[in-house]
Amino acid sequence: PDFNLIAEIMMFAEGFSSAKVLAKKMVAIMELSQQQLSKQDHYDYTLRSFVIPISRAAGAFKRIDPEGSEEAILYRTMQDLIM
Repeated sequence: PDFNLIAEIMMFAEGFSSAKVLAKKMVAIMELSQQQLSKQDHYDYTLRSFVIPISRAAGAFKRIDPEGSEEAILYRTMQDLIM
């Protein structure tokens, strides 16, 4: 599947105007995670467990702070959910 397109649509649906750029960054981080982090079965860096939850949580933060930097919102969300 085209992860960039799916992530972009998810980010647009959550109200991000710079969704295309943010989706590329999110998918790049997802792909790096798949390549560099542990290959154990219980780690899941796929669309279902990475892109969808992050875009939904970022949308929630965006609704709380609609004037905030979209890039900062996405990075903060990824940091909160991944670490």
